Amino acid sequence: MATVRGAPINEPILVTAKEHGYFPKAFVWRGQRHAVQAVEQCWTTARRHWRGRVEQHCFRVRTAEATFVLSQDLTRDAWRIDQVISRKR
Repeated sequence: MATVRGAPINEPILVTAKEHGYFPKAFVWRGQRHAVQAVEQCWTTARRHWRGRVEQHCFRVRTAEATFVLSQDLTRDAWRIDQVISRKR
């Protein structure tokens, strides 16, 4: 397996399944479904915004295709893919 560190992506995704109502279990990105095999890391970030405080849950997840960093904007319940950490070739 080769490791490729990607630039920030910052694209919306659709999370189609969650485990325990919290962890992403499957998501659709660019029309392709990805099943999450493992959540390797999770953390919460917070920042100030002119509308108030914005919090995000972030997840480093491994799928059969790659390892991704996903985030959920808690204010809008919007999910994004932030980065592809590595791809399996």
